[in-house]
Parts: sequence; structure tokens; C-alpha cells
Amino acid sequence: MEKQRKGWSRKVMVGIDESEFSYEALIWVLDNLKESFKDNPLVIFATQSLTNYSCPAGVSSSLGLAHLYCYLSPTIDLINQNQQQNMKVSLGLLEKSKKICARRGVKVKTFTEGGDPKEVICNAVEEHNIDLLVLGDKSRGIFERALLGSSLSDYCLSKAKCPVLVVKKA
Repeated sequence: MEKQRKGWSRKVMVGIDESEFSYEALIWVLDNLKESFKDNPLVIFATQSLTNYSCPAGVSSSLGLAHLYCYLSPTIDLINQNQQQNMKVSLGLLEKSKKICARRGVKVKTFTEGGDPKEVICNAVEEHNIDLLVLGDKSRGIFERALLGSSLSDYCLSKAKCPVLVVKKA
């Protein structure tokens, strides 16, 4: 059994965003699971949130078909600028993560993708054959959950096609 564990490695993916919680999870992985991914690079993933540019509900329901010409409709340039900004933020997060890992001698593979973070992360787990997904926990209270819905970690715990480790801030 000892011999099997020595050569055993996993594909571990850490989800990163701008919160301190995701970096706590990354540090935890580096401190506690380094042997698990010594034959594979640590996978670090950042999502690019998509901005919802739809009209407010009151405008579309009160104006019928006129909602197609919503006064808040963005231009193509505004949408492109927003997407470019989201890409820059994601790439910056990944660069910071790479530096943290490099200081500890850990090889990494990074990537980013746009979309709903919950769905994009679960899809990435499947596409990249991830063995373990690690996320930081923001620990929403009961009122936040009622207003905002389930958390990213809750969603991934139920939908990801691999084990999910949620790291709480110590």
C-alpha cells in the first residue's frame, strides 16, 4: 500500500477569484496537498463573469414590445470593453496565483473562461478530468442565502463530477 501511495497523484484544481477566501484555499492546497499533484501541475482556474445588460423587469413588462429598444441597451463597444476588462482581471488573478506557486516550487497550469462561475467551474472539472476541486468558502449567512441563492461552493458540491474540498478561513 505504501508503494502505491508514493506514486499516486491527482489532478487538483483550485478556483480563484478576487476574494481572500480563494487565496486561502490555494495556500491550504500548497501546504497540505503538495504530494498529491507532484506528477501533474496544479490547475488554477478563474472565471470571467458576464455582465447582464438586460432591461429592468419593470421596463420590459410595462412597455410590451418596446423593451426591445430599452434605453439602457449597451453598445457593442461597451460590451467589448467590459469583456476585455473582465479578461484582464482574470489574467491578473492567475498571474498572482502563479507567483505564489512558483515561490513554493509548484508547477501550475492556468486558464480562464467566461460565463456563470457555477456552471463554468463544473464544466471545467469535466473537460480537464479533474480529480479534486478546491474552493474557498465565503460562508453566507441565512439571510444572504435567502436573497442571493446558494453559494458557489454549495452548487459545486452537488454538481461537480469529482470530490469538492471547501476550505473555510481559519
